[in-house]
Amino acid sequence: MEKYLPPYVITNEILCYVSSIMEKIGKVSTFDNLSRFPILRKQNRIKSIQSSCAIEANSLTIEQVEDVINGITVIGPSKDISEIKNAIKAYEIAFDKNPFLEKDLKYIHSLMTKGLIETSGEYRITGEGVIDNNGNLIFLAPPKEMVPILMSNLINWGKNKFNIINPLILSSIFHYEFVFI
Repeated sequence: MEKYLPPYVITNEILCYVSSIMEKIGKVSTFDNLSRFPILRKQNRIKSIQSSCAIEANSLTIEQVEDVINGITVIGPSKDISEIKNAIKAYEIAFDKNPFLEKDLKYIHSLMTKGLIETSGEYRITGEGVIDNNGNLIFLAPPKEMVPILMSNLINWGKNKFNIINPLILSSIFHYEFVFI
């Protein structure tokens, strides 16, 4: 019997989205190698870094992120600039790491959070939750004591399902559970 099973349902609507996305990925992969299109690759990386950091309330624009990547001084909150610089480093090595190895996952985390939090590269040691503008708790993360076992279970689940579940679905479920934990 399987130890860990994240809750998810694959609907026909989800399958249609997955099919559409996979078709687009297939078209892009016919370019053989995106290294022949360095400008497109760089623009995509800039957008990806900016949007990933914006989710965490980073205020830098796409233009400012491009300037940071190009080594141009940017005026903005130092925390936001550090966050972008960290993300750039993490993105540069992410494809050389195994997301299903705890040490690699923690290493990427350490790059992303260097100088931003005290426990960079470690599992959280505090309680976490999300509170709305009215002070109402809308999400409470699992207790800090459960994080190591939940992460171990999630990593093992991802490893075991790697060749069984479509990579787009697998990565989406993994990300959702990762953020939940």
